[in-house]
Amino acid sequence: MINIGKIIIDNKKPPLIIPEMGINHSGSFSQAIEIIRSAKRAGALLIKNQTHIVNDEYSMEAKKLVPKNANKNIYDLIKDCSFSIEEEYKLKNFTEKLGMEYISTPFSRAAVDRLVKLKVKLFKIGSGEFNNIPLIEYVCKQHKPLILSTGMNNLKQIDKTVSILKKYKIKFALNHCTNIYPSNYSQARLNFISKLKKIYPKTIIGLSDHSSDNLTSYASIPLGVKMIEKHFVDSKKRKGPDISSSIDEKGLRELINNSKNIFNALKNKNEILKDEKSVANFAFASVVATKDIRKGEILTKKNIWVKRPGNGDFDASKYYKLLGKKIKKNINNNTQIKKKDI
Repeated sequence: MINIGKIIIDNKKPPLIIPEMGINHSGSFSQAIEIIRSAKRAGALLIKNQTHIVNDEYSMEAKKLVPKNANKNIYDLIKDCSFSIEEEYKLKNFTEKLGMEYISTPFSRAAVDRLVKLKVKLFKIGSGEFNNIPLIEYVCKQHKPLILSTGMNNLKQIDKTVSILKKYKIKFALNHCTNIYPSNYSQARLNFISKLKKIYPKTIIGLSDHSSDNLTSYASIPLGVKMIEKHFVDSKKRKGPDISSSIDEKGLRELINNSKNIFNALKNKNEILKDEKSVANFAFASVVATKDIRKGEILTKKNIWVKRPGNGDFDASKYYKLLGKKIKKNINNNTQIKKKDI
């Protein structure tokens, strides 16, 4: 079990939906406010941000790298999407005034220090930082609960990082993830969720879904995920490198509501429900006479069979046990065999 304020993530509840604002605000404070408002309207319990302090996150070599879905180098892209500590404080405060929790991903030591100063209750570690052992160690020393995405890391690396988390006695959860923006269905590899659950049976497992719709998220719920993280934006008309892998307010509302519905559809045991019993009365069959049977006659395949409804003394499963029984009284054709008749 992991707590984010009053939010509880455990195996008894539907998966927690985590809308990831990321850099969909493009560095605009007012746009970030609108995204948070939109998440609240959709029914979200929290918002996730990314905390970037570019000079502590990137070296100058980053200026030579241009992401596939962007039109500028990664250094300048992230710099343009960064907030000051004062702005991030206001975002957190605004989120909490709406009754939601605010969490974020730190990408550097300075970002970790900022989130500690802002008293953020849980840190999310992205796939790119999962194998960044120095940063993982630094984060662990803050003794915050963590959610970590495992994308681009093999089992050996996952186990290495998990061992560090356990050494520091950190409460943590793992998200299966494909780091392609957007990812298609064949790239989802959802079966790995079952593998993670088997290897780490006491750990909460979730999904960080970078597909462009909700189908992959829905498919993960029967596999036992307890949280689903999705990139989120208030309007798909906005510009940005992550918009194509984001859902909007309508999509988020559907994901929240349908995840609960799917969870409820999965949780009941395979037994006759109370509301099914009235249907069973007419849908099941009882043993009946197929001709007039006189007192003293023997029940045979020639004078009894099974017919609806199933409200008789002998249901269809008792048919073979009744064969060979002597009748104590007359029974009319096409009527149910009664216990008092045997």
